[in-house]
Amino acid sequence: MLRLIDIEKVYQTKTIETVALNRVNLTIGKGEFVSIMGPSGCGKSTLLSLIGLLDEPTSGTIELNGRAVRSYSDKEVAALRNSKIGFVFQSYHLINDLSVLDNVELPLLYRPGVSGKERRQRALDALDKVGLSARTAHFPGQLSGGQRQRVAIARALVGQPELILADEPTGNLDSVMGEEIMDLLLELNRRDGVTIVMVTHDEQQALKTERLVRFFDGSQVS
Repeated sequence: MLRLIDIEKVYQTKTIETVALNRVNLTIGKGEFVSIMGPSGCGKSTLLSLIGLLDEPTSGTIELNGRAVRSYSDKEVAALRNSKIGFVFQSYHLINDLSVLDNVELPLLYRPGVSGKERRQRALDALDKVGLSARTAHFPGQLSGGQRQRVAIARALVGQPELILADEPTGNLDSVMGEEIMDLLLELNRRDGVTIVMVTHDEQQALKTERLVRFFDGSQVS
């Protein structure tokens, strides 16, 4: 599904050059659940940004479903992000002034050809998958941290993506809520076949996934 070939990412200023990723080669198959681990500053979040088509590598090739991403136009890349990839962040990134249902619907506002009725039904279905059907009219401030992360996962699911990228999805949660979110991600992967790439600092959670990839100083070490 996804291939990274000799990927390098270098950030340059007038005085310093920082190598964030160094010759990374990584293949992720459809339906896999892969964890990315490593110390802070080792390039994990940079890697996730590249996989999510939010940034471009300095050199190397990213292939999605067998086609090099650089062969797509900017408009096509934006469409790929919206239709093929769902994002889950550590800090939820929900809009406090919108209800739970409206937050989940939001990505579909940018999807051509989706009617208001379909948008609403798909949001309801996504919330049902994460166990929050009874909270559709609530606002984020009325929810626990675990519930807010469930809303964020529903928002990632509503576009029916092939790939979910999760950046420290349990980092702001206590151990009990963290286990609930991890169990939910595992269920989505096993039941629905959603491909998931997760950055985490939690070794126990990482070992529950199919594959663990470790990074150190921008390089893949295992």
